[in-house]
Amino acid sequence: MPIVATDIHVRLSGGAGNSDPTASLGGVKSSTSVVDATEGNKFVNVGSAEALAGSTKYRGFYAHNNHGSLTLQNTVIWISSQTPSTDTDIAIALAGEGLNATMETIADEDTAPVGETFSAPATKGAGLSMGNIPTVQHYGYWERRIVQAGSSAYNNDDWDISIEGDTDA
Repeated sequence: MPIVATDIHVRLSGGAGNSDPTASLGGVKSSTSVVDATEGNKFVNVGSAEALAGSTKYRGFYAHNNHGSLTLQNTVIWISSQTPSTDTDIAIALAGEGLNATMETIADEDTAPVGETFSAPATKGAGLSMGNIPTVQHYGYWERRIVQAGSSAYNNDDWDISIEGDTDA
């Protein structure tokens, strides 16, 4: 049976038992997957004081191939839907540690990971390449959310990250 979208999990970082997205600051891959279509599933909502001041926040995640026997080949990650707010920007970066490695841990959500280059690829063709991810292995990546200073409140300020690849079967 080929790899399907439900075989590709986005796992939190922050330790094997971490289930809190706000603690997903790199480090060991969690056994907890991000819950899609849930408000605040990666970052907490921006309050009025934070919107007025502006902020830049980071989270570390893992693309995890949960298929029992097949390698996810030519894996690509991109931002398939950018935030609708004109005051918020989302960007991603691959974890420099690479395939099946533990990504660095950052001190707090305001601290950027060292040496990573963030971009905002908006199509699969422009996406970032993770190469091949063998069964039950992973590749780390970072998400960065920038809220511009002086921003207005915005409900449902969300975005979508897509991860796809090929398979032999």
